[in-house]
Amino acid sequence: MPLIPEEPQIHESAQGPRATPASGRTAPTPRPVPGPRPAAPSRPGRPGPVRPAPPVQRTPRDAAAKPGPSGPAADAAAPATPQIQLIPASAEGALDAAEEAVDLLLDSGRAPGDVLVITTGEQHPWAAHELSFGETSYWAQHDAGDDVFYTDATVAGRAASRPVVVVAVNGGAEAAAASALSLAHSRATALLIVCGDPQRINSVLGTSV
Repeated sequence: MPLIPEEPQIHESAQGPRATPASGRTAPTPRPVPGPRPAAPSRPGRPGPVRPAPPVQRTPRDAAAKPGPSGPAADAAAPATPQIQLIPASAEGALDAAEEAVDLLLDSGRAPGDVLVITTGEQHPWAAHELSFGETSYWAQHDAGDDVFYTDATVAGRAASRPVVVVAVNGGAEAAAASALSLAHSRATALLIVCGDPQRINSVLGTSV
């Protein structure tokens, strides 16, 4: 009961008038001195320490702003899947279709070193010719990256990624074709061109291209 200490003052003030006739103890009037208690407003002076509080709030706001841009950055860093094009051709004509596709790519401005060609059946004549000089010389040309590189599904796993990969489904077992298409998809960074029988390609992929 915090009001108890004030009660005696109230009684004394009541008795004050009684003492007034005794000696004019008007002095009791200073009792309003308790008025200084309003000095409690000095507490508002504490806003000084409150000021640092706002900057503390600004800090979290800045921190919250930082994660914002990271979201779009992650999206920009997300790897893009290559565009896929299908050129209908028979197994016998798949290699010729691949050659035509390469010519069109080069004519459109693609650098020769941007293109990798994979065959699922018989090797491309260029690959067969270069391998006749040994694998070291053959793969050295691949590593140089100065020209179109031709390889077959059996060794294509050693080939590095290139912007454009052309697959000629010109024969070979279904497993070889499936392996070549899967590998080509992982190696192409911009465009994957598949030349062959659409029905066979779709059956190998398990879905239409």
